[in-house]
Amino acid sequence: MDYVDQMNASIGMKGMLNIVLVLVLIGVSWWSLQELKLDSLFKRPRSMQAKLLQILLSVALGYQVAQFVIDYLAWSTWFSGIF
Repeated sequence: MDYVDQMNASIGMKGMLNIVLVLVLIGVSWWSLQELKLDSLFKRPRSMQAKLLQILLSVALGYQVAQFVIDYLAWSTWFSGIF
């Protein structure tokens, strides 16, 4: 396998890892948001709008946490040049 193929495979694996990480952390944020008592914030807590807001909150929170983890992993690889 030549250099270009190795580079494409590496980029593909990083992309797959990022997608899986984002989806897992969105699920974790959904799970953790279930512990919040959001019923008092909504007029109708079982409505479609309330559920949609929970989904949007979990997507936003999960994406931000995943982006932090992805950035942290990228930054940690930069230390290989120091040592």
